[in-house]
Amino acid sequence: MTTFNKILFAFLLICTTSLLFINSTNEPEKNTSDSYQIKALKIPNNIDFCGERVPLEKKDIRERMDKELLVNTYWQSNALLLIKRSHKYFPIIEPILEKHGIPNDFKYLAVIESGLENVTSSAGAKGFWQLMPHTAKERGLEVNSNVDERYHIEKATEAACMYLKKSKELFGNWTMAAAAYNAGNRGITRNLEQQQVNDYYDLLLSSETQRYVPRIIAIKEILSYPEHYGFVFEKEDLYQLEKTKLVRVDTAISNIALFAKTMDCNYKELKLHNPWLRENKLHNKSRKEYLIKIPQ
Repeated sequence: MTTFNKILFAFLLICTTSLLFINSTNEPEKNTSDSYQIKALKIPNNIDFCGERVPLEKKDIRERMDKELLVNTYWQSNALLLIKRSHKYFPIIEPILEKHGIPNDFKYLAVIESGLENVTSSAGAKGFWQLMPHTAKERGLEVNSNVDERYHIEKATEAACMYLKKSKELFGNWTMAAAAYNAGNRGITRNLEQQQVNDYYDLLLSSETQRYVPRIIAIKEILSYPEHYGFVFEKEDLYQLEKTKLVRVDTAISNIALFAKTMDCNYKELKLHNPWLRENKLHNKSRKEYLIKIPQ
C-alpha cells in the first residue's frame, strides 16, 4: 500500500468512527420495541366536576390535572380493572346518589377511595366509601365485630350521601364537599380561615387532599371515554352483577354456613353478597330486621 493510500485509509477510518460516535451520542438505540410509545395527553378544555368549572388557566391546577391523567391512564392494568368493576357496581350507586340529590360525578369518589373493593385503610376506614367507625355510626350504620355495614354497599352509599350533603351545605359547592370528604369538614374550614380564601383551587393543602379532586376528575374522564385513552375491550369483558333475591331475617343465625345451605347456596357465595356479615353467625339480640342477599 502506497503512502497516499495509507493516509487515505486512515482519513476514512477516522471519519467513519466520528460519524458512528456522533450517531450513537445523538440517537441512542431505543430500549423498547419500535412500536412502543408513551404520548403526552391533551387535557380537555371543558373539564368540570359536578358542573363546577376547573380553572385550568392556573398553571399549578393544569399540572395537577396533567399528573392525574398521566398516572391513571398509564397505570393500564388498574384503570382497566376500574372500568370493568364500574360496570358492575355503578348501577347500584347511581340511583342512590340521585335519590339524595348528589351529583352523579360522586360515584368516581368511591372509585378513588377503594377501587370499588371492600378494602381497609391503615387508619381503619372500610368499604367502598372508606368510612371511619364514628362517621358510619353517626349516620345510622351498625359497626361492630359481628355486623359492619360499612361493607354494605347500599347502606354505605346512603351514609356517604348524608356526609356529602352536609359538606355542601357548609361550603356551598360540590368541589369543596369532595375535598372535605378527604380532609374532613373541620380540616377544610380551618384551612379556609387560616389562608383567607374561599375556593378549593386556591387552598394549599396536604399532598393527598391536593391530589384528591383532580384524581376524581381524571378517573371520571378516563372511565367516561376509555377508548379515547387507549383502552380496548368488549362488552362481555366487563364484570356483571349476579342476580340475587332478598331474604328477610329478624332472628339470630347460629351458623351462617348451615343457613346458606338451606338457601341453596354455600358459605362463600353468601358472604360474597353480604360482606357486612363479619362472622359465621348473626347475634341479633335486638331482633332487628336484616335483608340478606341470596344468589338466584
